[in-house]
Formats: sequence, C-alpha cells, structure tokens
Amino acid sequence: MVAKDCDGALAEACAALREVVPSLVALVRSVPDAGSTAIGTWTVGDTAAHLSHAFRFDTDAAAGRPIPEATVTTAGMAKLNAQLLAEDAERDPALLADRIRALAREFDGVVSRAATVDWLQGVRLPPSAVACHLLEECLVHGHDIARATGRPWPIRRAHALLAIEGAAFPLIGALPPTAFVNQQKAASFRGRFDLRLRGGGRTSMVFDRGSLTLEAGCAGDADAHICADPVALMLVFIGRQGIERPLLGGKLAAWGRRPWKLARMLSAISPP
Repeated sequence: MVAKDCDGALAEACAALREVVPSLVALVRSVPDAGSTAIGTWTVGDTAAHLSHAFRFDTDAAAGRPIPEATVTTAGMAKLNAQLLAEDAERDPALLADRIRALAREFDGVVSRAATVDWLQGVRLPPSAVACHLLEECLVHGHDIARATGRPWPIRRAHALLAIEGAAFPLIGALPPTAFVNQQKAASFRGRFDLRLRGGGRTSMVFDRGSLTLEAGCAGDADAHICADPVALMLVFIGRQGIERPLLGGKLAAWGRRPWKLARMLSAISPP
C-alpha cells in the first residue's frame, strides 16, 4: 500500500518535532537516576535509549538505508526493542540526550528528500507519517520519563492530534488489520465506533473478530459515539492512564446504543 503525502502535512509534522525535541533533550539530560523505573520493566535510561533507537530507525528508513526486520504487533515490536536495548549498553542521560538531539537533526535533514518511506513489513508510508510516528514516540516516552522523575511534560492538543491522525491512523490503514488488535481478547469481538477528535476529524473504527479497520466519516450504525480530547485519547489507547479520569474530567465522552462496548474495545486494541 502506498500512501500519498503533501508538503503541508510534512511541514507541520517536522515543525512539531522541532518544537518538542529540545524539551525532550532537556528532560533526558536532567534525569537524576537513569536506573529508576519508567514504564513496565524499563528504566528511565532504557526509555531514553529506546527513543534514540526510534530516531535511528526512522531516520534510516527515511534515508533509504536498511532497517531491522520485525513484525508490527505488540509482541513483535517488544522483541525488536528488547534486542536493540540488549545491543546498546549506553544509559547515561547526558550522552543519550546528545544522541537524540543529533539524530533529530539528521532526521530533519533527510525526511524532506523522501518521496515515500519503505517501513516494516513492506509498508510504504508518506514521510509525514514517519515524522508523526517519531512525534508520538517523543510525546509518549517523554510522558514516561517525566512521570518517573516528577517533572512536567505538557502535551499540546495539536501534537497529540498529529500523533493520532498523522501516524496511528495511517499505520492502521497500511498494516495488516490484525496489527493493532489483541488477538486473544478480540477474537469474538465485533463493534463499530464513531470517533470524533476535538480539533480534528471524524473516523469510524470497525472491530471484527480480531481485525481493526478505519472508515472516514460518521458511522450511522455505530455501537457508540466517542468525543475525545486527543491528548487524553492517546494516553488511554497506549495504556498510560485509565478511562475514568478523562470521563470524569470531560476529556472524553461516550454515548449511543451500546456504550458499554467501549470498555471491550479498549481491552481489544493493542498498539505495537
């Protein structure tokens, strides 16, 4: 599948990266203890190293250089990430901050010259989707590091919207429909959800017994309608926060014929 790009989408994504990366570099450099726990089994140092691997990976892909092989599922990417972390012993925050800064500059220089990017599993992506993927990595793992170290990490709505509509949606469309779904939990699940992102567009998410596909616009026969702040939705989808706080705080609202299916959907979705 070949996705089309436009100069405006890429320019917006690169501008967002230029805004976020300096804050990310400063955050990593300020880490007092690289061995403290960040997320799951990863330390803060592991998380910063992983961020540098993401920049290296997407920069090489944008430049047309060889990239590692992996299956884009939760398990497949976990295996690749573990391998890359095992092969890279660097965990010093200052050195990793310098590495991320240098790789971000390299990415900014090569991505504008790419027409399309050959990514994992033979997927071809527009350069803007690759830039938005890196932005999503920065936002999410910056959040992990900040939470672990007690530092602020504000995420702009426009940036979260780029991460969802500019990276997650194109990847869901380009990869096999099973890539973003927990096969065990979604084997018998069927549901259609009308997702409205505040400040963004409207998309139908269709779950069908282990697969997830997207359709543009409104689903008239939706089981539930969801109106969500992009930052809250991004953090919920990737498991960084539960659904209760966004619901109570007005960041997320759900209604429709079968709104209870939202809980099942959240257990079924599994971003790589």
